[in-house]
Amino acid sequence: MIRYVIIGAGAIGGGIGARLHAAGREVLLVARGEHLAALQNEGLRLRTPHEDLRLPIPAVSKVSEADLQPDDVLVLATKTHRAPEVLPSWADAPVAGGGTAGDRLPILTALNGVASESMALRYFRRVYGVCVWMWAVHMAPGEVILRGTPSSGMFHLGRVPAASWDERDQHLLSELAGDWTAAKLQVRLPRDVMPWKYRKLISNLGNAFQALSGNAEGLDALIRPTVAEARGALAAAAIEVTPDAEEAAARAESFDIAPVAGEPGFLGGSTWQSLTRGTGNVETDYLNGEIVRIAREHGLDAPINAAVARLAREAASSGTVAGSIPVDELRNRLGLPATTPSPAPTTP
Repeated sequence: MIRYVIIGAGAIGGGIGARLHAAGREVLLVARGEHLAALQNEGLRLRTPHEDLRLPIPAVSKVSEADLQPDDVLVLATKTHRAPEVLPSWADAPVAGGGTAGDRLPILTALNGVASESMALRYFRRVYGVCVWMWAVHMAPGEVILRGTPSSGMFHLGRVPAASWDERDQHLLSELAGDWTAAKLQVRLPRDVMPWKYRKLISNLGNAFQALSGNAEGLDALIRPTVAEARGALAAAAIEVTPDAEEAAARAESFDIAPVAGEPGFLGGSTWQSLTRGTGNVETDYLNGEIVRIAREHGLDAPINAAVARLAREAASSGTVAGSIPVDELRNRLGLPATTPSPAPTTP
């Protein structure tokens, strides 16, 4: 039986681990600080629209405590900016029977953005990208809230690069799909997962706006030119992106969002959660900043996305309260006029 080692048991990692554990699969969570202490002392509390569970899932703080086995599957679910910090130690960890995790174990990159796969390939022979659709919240130590119903999320999984796909990958992914489906997690197995991840990247470009201004009216007018600029950069780079209609059809088949009893008022996405918890950093450099990198590598510029990434970094480092910047102020700080056309990336 597969044991799922969840590296980063926050909103997404904790949610995946909780669902798998509740379905009878073997899970090990890797966490830090107060969250780890709560997991070890009380177990993981999982709250959903229909459940309030306390799950006694084993939890450790570092790779040396994991006692890696040949049938383990690693699931990387940290924020992307933490991936370079954790990947080397896990790749070099010994596996029972000989060899290292980097050579012997598969790793799933269940992170936003499109950078973690190339990071992981530096250290792991078998890398599987995961496009995550999961409305998950982690605000309190030892607790994860999942708002999806009747399934808790949808995940597109695939070998990276797609050209490396072989029969062993098909066997592993089919087994994963069976486990995850039994755990109320929908799975799709496209031949190439990266177009799905690039389409998700586009959807995540508004995360920083939500974190900075909350659920305020008027944000759509700022997000639209940001997305248009990104699409221009991706087109210039000839990067394949899953068509909007195909993505919309998959989302229509995925899950509904429902309230969870006793949840706080407004619950934002991952960047909002980081700002609210005061982590001091956010993943925006691998969302909006990724668009900036792609544009610049192709002789273009992406000034809106660059400004968004900068403002998010400043907000995280200064301890700015999530949702505290009015939309008009945000517009001015981004240098956008009140009525903004939809620009393509410009030559510097």
